[in-house]
Amino acid sequence: MKRALLLALGAGLLALPGQLVPAAATQAQTVATPAGIPVREQGLVATWYPPASGKRGPTLLVLGGSEGGEEGGKRLGEAFARQGYGVLALAYFKADGLPQQLQEIPLEYFDTAVAWLVRQPLADPKRIAIYGISKGGETALLVASRRPEIKAVIAVVPSSVVWQGINFADYTSVKSSFSLNGQPVPYIPYDTSAPFTGVYDLYLRSLKFAGEHPDAAIPVERIGGPVLLLSGRADTLWPSSAMADQVMARLDARGFRYPHRHIAYPDAGHAGAIPPDDGHGRPATAFNALGGTTEGNAAARADSWKQALAFLAASIGEPVK
Repeated sequence: MKRALLLALGAGLLALPGQLVPAAATQAQTVATPAGIPVREQGLVATWYPPASGKRGPTLLVLGGSEGGEEGGKRLGEAFARQGYGVLALAYFKADGLPQQLQEIPLEYFDTAVAWLVRQPLADPKRIAIYGISKGGETALLVASRRPEIKAVIAVVPSSVVWQGINFADYTSVKSSFSLNGQPVPYIPYDTSAPFTGVYDLYLRSLKFAGEHPDAAIPVERIGGPVLLLSGRADTLWPSSAMADQVMARLDARGFRYPHRHIAYPDAGHAGAIPPDDGHGRPATAFNALGGTTEGNAAARADSWKQALAFLAASIGEPVK
C-alpha cells in the first residue's frame, strides 16, 4: 500500500509544473523572456532574472512544487520576468548539491536565498514578494512566516500545515518536509491506517488529525504583508481549497492586520491557477488531469493571473518601465 502511495504521489505531485502548462497565454507579455543567470553560491541552486528595465525594482522569490529540480520554478519565474519583475527562481531539492528527496529541507536554505536577493543591486529590499505553487505554496507560507524581508505572499493551491515529506527512494522513510537548526519541523504524518484509494483521500484523511499536531500548523499570522491564496474547489490532488480556508480562518482569528484574500474557483482543479503559457503549450484538456473542467480551468487561469498581477502591483508595486 505504501508503495502504491508513493507511485501515486509521483504521478500527481511531480507532474504539475513541468507537464501541465497552458496552451495559450492569458496575459499579453510585456517583454521578451529575459535571459536567466545561474546562481551557484552559498549552496544555492537558482536562476536570477534581473528586472527587465535594468533598474532597481520589486522582485519575487519563486518556488516550484514537489516535482523538484530547477525547471518547474524557472518556468513559473519566467512568467513574472516577462512582466518585468526581477525573479529568483529557487530549486530546493532534487538538484545537484541539494537533498534528493523532499524530506527535511533546511529552512536555513531559504534564509540564504532571501538574504541573497536582498543584496542584489537591482532588487528593492523593501519590495520583495514570494510566490509558490502546491508544495511550493506550503513552503512560501512557511518561509514568509519567518522572514520579515518578505512583504507579500501568493500561495497557489497551498497547504495550511507542514506535511510529511516524500522519499521516492525509500517508501518506509517517514520524516518532516523541513528542518530547522538540524531538527525536524513539526508535521502531519500520512494516515496509512486505511487502504490507499488515492492521493486526495490520503491528504483529506490525514488532515483530520491536524488537531493532534497543532505545531504543524503554519504560523501565517507572522507574515509581514498581504496574502493572496488561489485554489480550485475541484482540486483532486489534495484539498487545497479547504486548507486555504484554514489559512484564512487562522489569519482572521489572530487579527492579521494585512489584507488577505482567498479566491477559490469552483470548477478548477490543482492546475487551474498556474501562470500563462511559457512556450511549452499543452492541450487545454491536459489541465483536467488534476480536477476541474476544461472551461473552469481556462477561466481560472485567466482570472488568477490577472488577480496575481493586480495583487503584486498593490503590494510591492509594478515593475519599473
